[in-house]
Amino acid sequence: MHTFLLFAAAFGASTVEMVEALTIVLAVAVTRGWRSAAAGVVAALAGLAVIVAAFGPALASLPISTLRLAVGTILLVFGLQWLRKAILRAGGLKALHDEDAIFAAEVGLMRAGPGGSTSDRPAHDWYAFTVAFKGVFLEGLEVAFIVVTFGGTQHNVGLAAAAAAAALVVVSLVGVVVHAPLSRVPENTLKFAVGVMLSSFGIFWAGEGAGVSWPGSDASLLGVIAFVLVCSFGLVALLRRSGRTTRIAVA
Repeated sequence: MHTFLLFAAAFGASTVEMVEALTIVLAVAVTRGWRSAAAGVVAALAGLAVIVAAFGPALASLPISTLRLAVGTILLVFGLQWLRKAILRAGGLKALHDEDAIFAAEVGLMRAGPGGSTSDRPAHDWYAFTVAFKGVFLEGLEVAFIVVTFGGTQHNVGLAAAAAAAALVVVSLVGVVVHAPLSRVPENTLKFAVGVMLSSFGIFWAGEGAGVSWPGSDASLLGVIAFVLVCSFGLVALLRRSGRTTRIAVA
């Protein structure tokens, strides 16, 4: 069960980052051409593979208790940030993430950039290459962080890497099929779920690293997830209720 949850959390978090990266790549490819965009993607993936290969084995050599405390704390910080934004969106206090709007904005930037018109575009579009590389590399760094930290805490970087690879395949196939921003992917819901998972893993691993003996061992992780989920839904309900009260009072 713990292995499945680890795979699911790494897969979900990686999917969120890859959807955002794919939106940028599609905008570049549609407006500037696929060749330069594809070259930027390949270069970024190669750089990310080197990072994971370099840092993954190094983490595996660290004491497991120290590693779990450090990584658990980091995951809790990141998870709570994701969860906070997701709760605000679900509660109606923050605009929902709109991949269509992001895609349109990226297209506008591409057309406004150097060589935006086909008449003065060079054979190899370095502007398109750079934007695609940056988008994939920056989002990919977060995926690499997820792979290294998730896998390192369990001395199973391979499992986390497999989850990220599965997410890459799924997102890439969907991108090829729809050839448009992945607006049908319920990213706001996915981010909410990933925020819950990251926060739960952070609490669980930080507790283990600090010497906490969880009842039922790994099975107690399900209880932590349920606790975080209930608290999150409670906060969403509270925000929605306070928002309705405010609107009624203003009316």
